[in-house]
Parts: sequence; structure tokens; C-alpha cells
Amino acid sequence: MNILAIGAHPDDIEFGCGGTLLKYIRSGHNVYLLVMTEGHRGGQANQRRTEQKRAAEILKPAEIIWGSYRDTELSPKMNEMVQDIEIILDRIQPHFTFVHYDEDTHQDHRALAKAAVSATRYVKNVLFYEGPTSQNFSPTVFVDIRETMEEKLQVLLAHQSQVMKTNIEGLSIVDISKSTAVFRGISGRVQYAEGFMPLRMFLKI
Repeated sequence: MNILAIGAHPDDIEFGCGGTLLKYIRSGHNVYLLVMTEGHRGGQANQRRTEQKRAAEILKPAEIIWGSYRDTELSPKMNEMVQDIEIILDRIQPHFTFVHYDEDTHQDHRALAKAAVSATRYVKNVLFYEGPTSQNFSPTVFVDIRETMEEKLQVLLAHQSQVMKTNIEGLSIVDISKSTAVFRGISGRVQYAEGFMPLRMFLKI
């Protein structure tokens, strides 16, 4: 299968669905990352690109695709972004697509989620993932990531410039990721889990 994960900034995808993507890759599926911005507002653009590449050395996606957008300037009114996502969808033909949830305190995450809803209107299996700034996120789909949890944390650590940029004193992104996985795991009755809210999901029977 082909899997497409879309994120506004470097490290968004890894936090939201990194454990799930690692399971897909281990099972022989093709995972593609579409990162819309270089995240230059959160650090130097070149550094964040380098960190994304280092993370990919662990995650091993089939391809990292970079958008040409500026950090903090994504807009749901940008028809160009919808069209750019559609081009990638047409090329990859993903069986599953993962993207930000649209209730989020970060404007880029909200905008990208709304653009993705439009771009994926003819696509099966579209699921929203959770980020540290998501709000009112109530997942109904869970993936057990016990086997990939430690590797997911290593992928997040590859984004070295972002590890302590949580705006929560004493907590790193690794701490938050692990706590989130425990919390979603409790909901799903496993040790560690990632939760998703489906826009659409087809069961294969």
C-alpha cells in the first residue's frame, strides 16, 4: 500500500502518527511525507530541513516531499495549496492519508487540515492525527504502537532544535509524546497507542 502523511512543519507528522508510519514501513508499505513548510519561524530553515532528513534516516520513508509555503502563512483560502495536495494525491494514489485535525491552536495546522479536506474529497481513508496543540480531539480509531514507541521517540529526537520548544517548563516533546501515547493507550486498552479521528474510513470485508 501507499501511505501519505501530511504536516505543516518538520516533526508534526512524526509526533502525530510516527509510530503508525513505522509499523507500515516495517510491514513493507510505502510511506510518503508531505511537509508544507520548512518551519523557519521555529528555527533556521536549513537546520530544520537537515533534522527532517536525519529523522528520515530512522523512519525510512519512500520520499520526503517539500511544499513551497512559508511557516505561519498557510491559509484555508489558498486554492493553490488544495491543488498542490491534489497533485501529490494523484501521483501517489494513497490507500491511507493522515493529516492534522482542524481544531488546533496553530493557524497552520487548522489551515492545512481544511485544505486537505477539500483536496481529499474523492479519496478513501482519510484520518486526522493529534498534535500537542490539538483541541477537542476524541479519537475513535487506535493503533497499538508498543513495538515502535521507542523508535518514534528517536525520530522526534532527530528534530533536535524542537525538543525543548514545548512552552511547558520542564517538559520536552519526547515527554509529551510518551504521555500522549500512554493516555491514548489507556483509551484503547494497550500500553501505547496513537489515536485518529476518521474523516472517512473504509473497512475491507
